[in-house]
Parts: sequence; structure tokens; C-alpha cells
Amino acid sequence: MLKLHILASGSRGNAAIVENGATGAGVLIDCGICKRDFFGRAAEAGFDLAGLEAVVVTHDHGDHVKGMGVVLRGLAKAGVCPAVYASEAVFAASAPLRDAVASVGARFCAFEVGEELVLADLAVRSFATSHDAAASCGFRFDELASQPVGADGAPPSPTVAAPLDSLGYMTDTGFVTDEAAAVLAGVRLLALESNHDGRMLETGPYPYVVKQRIASTRGHLSNTQAADYLRGAAHGDLRHVVAMHISQENNTYRLPRETLVAALADAARTVPVSVAYQDRLVTIA
Repeated sequence: MLKLHILASGSRGNAAIVENGATGAGVLIDCGICKRDFFGRAAEAGFDLAGLEAVVVTHDHGDHVKGMGVVLRGLAKAGVCPAVYASEAVFAASAPLRDAVASVGARFCAFEVGEELVLADLAVRSFATSHDAAASCGFRFDELASQPVGADGAPPSPTVAAPLDSLGYMTDTGFVTDEAAAVLAGVRLLALESNHDGRMLETGPYPYVVKQRIASTRGHLSNTQAADYLRGAAHGDLRHVVAMHISQENNTYRLPRETLVAALADAARTVPVSVAYQDRLVTIA
């Protein structure tokens, strides 16, 4: 089974670890937090960082990459050297990401958005999101059952096995693209952006141009938009939803949960809904 350890989520910094519960291996999604918070919350989650095999990057904005350098250097001192995966466009757009990779000599692997990777015995498929960033994307993770070792002693091949568990991760998007909806169909665990309340954003303290950006099709999902998507996407195998990237100025931690619970009720589904926080660990499994 898969676990999602959300170390931080919000405009001040984002980082999450997808753990393969069968092996203890993991994949880090983004790293926009400081070394102290990264190591402290990973330990609190009970995740052994020796099992961190890769880092995948959604996009180039600072709240998703600004902590990459200090964290990779801290991991390297502990003998942990995960490969870093990002699109060429994201890598080119982010000097902090390039500097982080160079600072420890990490292996950088470019992927095309839409490509499927196999990391930590997980099939990892990226999909495009609509955000004002270079080639922004979300991810779907599928746990794979390895084939038995053959008579010739060949190692198991996870790429040809059926998925056992699935997790979807989508933040930083102004709307849910058709591609995203198709890739996320049927996941058991769903991490879904629910960034702002429309009324709070409209009447809040942000400058008009910033409000326009957030509410645009290249901004962030509102509570209502997330609920509209979830109402149509809810299915019988969905077991947990967590509201992500919640604005501390234009939302509360209560509103996303209430809005998403109501959407699930409209779809005749009773599914737990959690919220991810900026300054504390949340684990869903």
C-alpha cells in the first residue's frame, strides 16, 4: 500500500514523500522547505530517508524548489543520493534547481510531461497542469507487483505487473485539464489542490493583479473548482482525499474540508477528507 507524507503544503513551501509501503522506498515530490523541517517531519512520519530513491519536480516556482539545495546536501552527508527528475523546461527555468543538483553531483534525469517512469517500484506518470510556470505537472503513482524471479535468476520486472495501489497528486493548476482527469481516474488516494475561497480572495488584501492571477486558468484551484471536479471524479474505490496548497490569506483550513465533503456527499460517497498544512506533517494511507 502507498503512503503520502505531506511535509508542507502552501505558498511558503511544499514537499511530500510518496512511500511504497511494501518496500519502504520513497519518492520526494518537490522541496521548497528548509532542511530542519524536511528532516524533522520525515522522522516524525517514520520514513527512513535511506529509502529515498528519487525526487520529482512539478514546476520551477520557489515554493517548490527553494529548499532543494540544502536538503540534497544534507542527504548527501547522510549517504543518501536520490536522482532528480524534472522536465528540461523546468530545469532550464530554475537556477536553484540546477545549483542544487550541481552542488552534490546528483544524477539529473529529464522527462517529458506525459511520460511514465518507474521509481521505487512505482509507476510514476506525469500529466500537464495549467499554471504560470514552465511545463508544470502533477503525478500519478501506481504500486507495482513484481513478477517472480525466473528460472534463469533474472530479477523481477515491475514494469509488466498489474498495479496494486494508486495515488494522485495535483496542485498548482488553474483548472483540471482533460489529461489530468484521465490520468487520475480510479486512484485510491487523491491529493487535490483547494487553494482559495472565491469570496475571500475577492475581498482580501492582495493587489488586484495578484487576485486576477490566482483566479485565472493559469492560477490555482478554488474550493468550488476542486469540489466540482471531485463531484464528477468520485468513484467506489476512492478511499481518502486531502486538500492541498491551502492559502493562509484567502482560505481557512475548515472550508476546503467542508466543501469537499459536501461534494462527495452529492456523489453518494462517504470518504474521509483531510487538509494539508503549511507547518505540520500530515500522512494519508
